[in-house]
Parts: sequence; structure tokens; C-alpha cells
Amino acid sequence: MNNYNFGEKKAYFHIGPKFGTVSKTAVNEAVKECRQRGDAGWLIILGFSFESDIEGSTQTMSMGKFEVTKVRIHDDLLQEGLKKKPAKSAASFVTIGEPDIDLNIKGKEATIEIKGLDIYDPIKDEVKPRNVHDIAYWMVDEDYDGSNFVVKQVFFCGGEKTEFEKWKKGLDNLAKDSTKKKLEKTLKIEIDDEAFDRLYGHISHPIEVKKKGQKIAVRIISQFGEECTKVLTAN
Repeated sequence: MNNYNFGEKKAYFHIGPKFGTVSKTAVNEAVKECRQRGDAGWLIILGFSFESDIEGSTQTMSMGKFEVTKVRIHDDLLQEGLKKKPAKSAASFVTIGEPDIDLNIKGKEATIEIKGLDIYDPIKDEVKPRNVHDIAYWMVDEDYDGSNFVVKQVFFCGGEKTEFEKWKKGLDNLAKDSTKKKLEKTLKIEIDDEAFDRLYGHISHPIEVKKKGQKIAVRIISQFGEECTKVLTAN
């Protein structure tokens, strides 16, 4: 953990794992270390992915006398060629908000509904909403163990906003068809229409609730490369 002076305010930086999620335990340990040093009140957490337990509705939260700010590192920094000469417009570090997700439970089954994703703009000091049509794809781990995200379901969204709204109302399939074509071009394969119908949308397939307190992790990636993970508990 490093520390820097910004004028009169001192901050500590905690950098998360290259492959893995920044956990609440890691944050608590970092805060504990800051308290032991006793010479700073601001902790900045940098990571490629975060547990939702440390993600509030704002990008900065209070933990005792500490301010803790979470900042997502862009995946481009994992690639050697891209981090040597990054584009001027590239956002290597993005201060994240929280995805808007509903967990609907009926008996022993649950479904996930994606509403949107908020991203904090540090330049304008405002939260920018990413609606469902701005989401490229999202994934579900139906029984998250707290450290390893295992994909059990994956869905694609996206498309032009008006087309996506028409698709949600059942008026046409232009948004879905255009997303399917882009995916086929990227993967260099043909996808069966009926199969893609099951993979396109913002509502998950039914998830079996096997136990009380079962954790369901949802990872969302926007069309702009922004990523956020949220963990929900099925009580």
C-alpha cells in the first residue's frame, strides 16, 4: 500500500489482485493498516472487480473516520501493448457507482432483472446513468462462494435506444437482430435464432434457491467497457 500527499490531504492506495475480486475483507484489512499508521483519513481502492458488499450507491463511503473511494482499473491495463501507448481519450481508471438490479423471489425460484448501471464522472463530479440498452452483456453466478465468479447464465443486451424500447414492448426485433449480428461477427460463428432468443434480454432464467442466504452474483459490462459486480442474497 502506497501513500501520496495531495496538497494538505494524504491518501493511501490499495491495489487489488490482477485476477480476482476486491473483497470486503481486503478493504477492512487496508483500513485497519491505515488506522495503525494514523496519519491519513482517505483510502483509495483500485481493482479490476469489486464485491458488492463494498459498493454503496455512491463512489465514496465512510468507514469510521475514513473516506474510502473505489476506482475500477480498466481491463486494457492487463495487456502489455495497450498500456505502453494508451489513447488520450482512454479512461484507464473509472470511479464506479452501482448497478440497478432487482432480485425477484417466488417460492424456491428467483429471477434477476437488470435496470441499469451508474458510472461516476470525476471530471464533472456527477453520476452518469447507463440504461439497459447501454449494456453489452451480463452474467450470473447462481451460487457465488464469495471469491470465485462462476458463470452459470450469460445474456446480451444493447442496441439503439428506440429500437431497444420497441423490442421491450414486443413491437420489433431490430435491436436484438443487430446485437446478434455483431456477436456473430466477433465470434465468427452463426447463432441459432431460437438459441439467441434465450440469451438476449435483461431478465434472467429462473434460479433455484437451494438454501437460505444463497448468494447470487451479477456482473454487468457496458458497451463502453465499464464493468461492475453486485452480490445479492436470496433470503
